[in-house]
Amino acid sequence: MAEAEGSGFEDRKPKSDEARSAFTAPRGIAAESPEDEQPTSEFTVPEGLAALPVEPEGSAFAAPATYSAQHSPPAYTPGMGAGFPGSRMKESPWQDRMRVMLRMPVDVRPVAEPVQKSESGPAVGRVLDLTLRIGELLLAGGEGAEDVEAAMFAVARSYGLDRCEPTVTFTLLSITHQPSLVDDPVSANRTVRRRGTDYTRLAAVFRLVDDISAHEVEISLEEAYRRLAEIRRNRHPYPGWVLTAAAGLLAGAASTLVGGGVTVFFCAVLGAVLGDRLAWFCAGRGLPEFYQFVVAAMPPAAIGVALKIAEIDVRASAVITGGLFALLPGRALVAAVQDGLTGFYITASARLLEVMYLFIGIIVGVLVVIYVGLQFGAEPNPDEVLQIPSRPILQILASMVLVFTFAILLQQERSTVLIVTLNGGVAWVTFGALRAAELPPVPSTAIAAGLVGLFGQLFSRYRFASALPYVTAAIGPLLPGSATYYGLLSIAENRLDAGLASLTNAAAIALAIAVGVNLGSETSRLFMRIPGAESAAKRRAAKRTRGF
Repeated sequence: MAEAEGSGFEDRKPKSDEARSAFTAPRGIAAESPEDEQPTSEFTVPEGLAALPVEPEGSAFAAPATYSAQHSPPAYTPGMGAGFPGSRMKESPWQDRMRVMLRMPVDVRPVAEPVQKSESGPAVGRVLDLTLRIGELLLAGGEGAEDVEAAMFAVARSYGLDRCEPTVTFTLLSITHQPSLVDDPVSANRTVRRRGTDYTRLAAVFRLVDDISAHEVEISLEEAYRRLAEIRRNRHPYPGWVLTAAAGLLAGAASTLVGGGVTVFFCAVLGAVLGDRLAWFCAGRGLPEFYQFVVAAMPPAAIGVALKIAEIDVRASAVITGGLFALLPGRALVAAVQDGLTGFYITASARLLEVMYLFIGIIVGVLVVIYVGLQFGAEPNPDEVLQIPSRPILQILASMVLVFTFAILLQQERSTVLIVTLNGGVAWVTFGALRAAELPPVPSTAIAAGLVGLFGQLFSRYRFASALPYVTAAIGPLLPGSATYYGLLSIAENRLDAGLASLTNAAAIALAIAVGVNLGSETSRLFMRIPGAESAAKRRAAKRTRGF
């Protein structure tokens, strides 16, 4: 037994003469004592005390022997009362962690630790394909380019693909993986050809990415593909007739918001329903979205002009304004400005161009009807548009109905509709209070939109979900419907200076909404501690900036 131990010890010794210590005694000089040949440490355990058990040799990065994940203290989780949904409190949402790493250079990013283990190693092609399909659903659902890149980065790192670079533009997604500096890179891309608004599907994709990037959940590639296929096959949460009714109620609530009565409410509902059905008909025939907006804007304008021709003593301009509220592309505008502020200028430019085309489509549809009405003797009163009576309680209720119906049109989950309705009500109350204090419309709108972005970001972080379902519908009451209609009416009456000035004011209000929402979101992140952000303290600036 002793010989075996001795031979084993000798096998572990280095064979080369170069391994000898430089302080070995020269040949011919005997050591003074055996202890001098093998000096002992001054921290040797004294005689009479039992030595601690020696741990077996292992990696320096292995967890200590006294550590056990099973006996670690439980994490804090919020209560389930007061109607608020529960959530898993983790170190931080994957959006924030991935955003921090995306803003760091590739050579200083921490090495990826695969969350989803695989004995045979990651299947690079399938992981890249899964990553692109997830990014496609997020981008098609209206998510910002930076959040799409963060999701793609999280999926790739979770399956063990380090040194990945996702790239997102308006219609093209690509990702490149290079295993090392000497290996050939592997690239894949995918084109987004269809975009639709379905926040229920968007929330399901966020949950999938959250589970993939979570250490406590094990999801294989096959399971991830299966869940992704189920998300694609899922039907919308609301049938078509509910969406049409929601569009009508949205227009009716908007007409009440700008001073309409009962008759105006029902006329606005009828005009929006007809416009929605005509737009669906054009979409079914394959007409571009520009013409769909032209057609959808005509029925509310026609009903408003008809009321004026019939000389019915109602606020006919409110009917047209309500129809405009239902059509203004606030969602696309917020996404465009968000992409621009985060450094995705190509995507931001494409989205702003899309917003411009849709806005021009609305202008064309309304102007055609107003011009025809003027030829038949309709005499709209321009001053009536901007003279909105003050009815605080009724306007607050109308704003909340508008947000509620807007959330249904966005196909949101039922659990988020109430929260975003309250968020929109708070925004309108804030805007009304600032306007009562005689603050100009643009800064009042920006402050109210900032609260929408702040609360929306906090709600989304509480549930580890996207912020869009908590923000987009809430900005509905702030959209510049009255200023837009006043500008169109002035242009139709050949008062170009007043019309262009009003349309410019409407554009300024729309940009104030988008900037306010983004600023509120960034303000909420400012007070959140993100693990890993300390290593990127010098890279806190947005992407592709000088990085001060």
